[in-house]
Amino acid sequence: MKVAVVGATGMVGRVMLQVLAERNFPVSELIPVASSRSVGNKVFFKDQEFSIVSMDDAIAMCPDIAIFSAGGSTSLEFAPKFAEVGTTVIDNSSAWRMHDDKKLVVPEINADQLTDKDKIIANPNCSTIQMVVALNKLHEKYKVKRLVISTYQSVTGTGKAAVNQLSFERSNIPGDKVYPYQIDLNCLPHCDIFLDNGYTKEEMKLVHETRKIFSDPSIAITATAVRVPVIGGHSESVNVTFEQDFDINELKELLANSPGVVVMDKPDKEIYPMPFHSQGKDAVFVGRIRRDDSAPNSLNMWIVSDNLRKGAATNAVQIAEFLIEKHLLSTGSKAETV
Repeated sequence: MKVAVVGATGMVGRVMLQVLAERNFPVSELIPVASSRSVGNKVFFKDQEFSIVSMDDAIAMCPDIAIFSAGGSTSLEFAPKFAEVGTTVIDNSSAWRMHDDKKLVVPEINADQLTDKDKIIANPNCSTIQMVVALNKLHEKYKVKRLVISTYQSVTGTGKAAVNQLSFERSNIPGDKVYPYQIDLNCLPHCDIFLDNGYTKEEMKLVHETRKIFSDPSIAITATAVRVPVIGGHSESVNVTFEQDFDINELKELLANSPGVVVMDKPDKEIYPMPFHSQGKDAVFVGRIRRDDSAPNSLNMWIVSDNLRKGAATNAVQIAEFLIEKHLLSTGSKAETV
């Protein structure tokens, strides 16, 4: 399988290469792609060195799959060009997520919606992915009515420059800033840009993407997204109101048996998820599971996951694996027919 990784030199792109290798994805030819200033630079995949190629050269090579992590404007321009030569694009940016004719996919939930006609597939936002993975089986049984979400998001979600800012501040070294304030020893209630409604774009992604993934526009959702001085992963405090009441033990068992979920919920032994538990792992960790006694049919839960892996790279690779498993890719003949 000929696989292009677009944005191969970025934080998510490098993790994508790592995840492809770890999961033994059937890569017969790797095509690492980045901006023009990176063309000719090297990346490593399975202990082999590969040269970065340009976007146009990658398109001419007609890959079977292109996994994008290169920003929304890049995806809007180039994803259709890959699709035109028969490549199936899995895009990690926000560019295509809310297009009515594009699927927004978390494999544990809605991969069965995919067909061989889907040539551009959207990967959801990192904070959305981990939450819906935890909520999916609960939603199926009790039906989610309302969500109140507070996120505590790693600086890795902003990128390498943000990690550098945190490192510089901790070492008291002058350096460039990507945040309007210091992030070390601080929390910024500011993820992405502010919108006219007073919410940030990150907060509204949680609203719109969750409704689309669950195919339920009636779910009431409100969110506050906070950037915290953490490397390991994103954390979320989620308050859920269901239409149906629940038995808390049955609910915990349902969570424990949910695909992709690991329950860490023994507060009497101080066992609960934290970002360093999730770093480098693909699971969604859930703990602090307890009934909200202030409202009927309501629950509090704490959700943690590595935003670079399940929140981005791993979810994209799982989509690609599903396409192969269900024979939704046509390989080997595109170059001759374009």
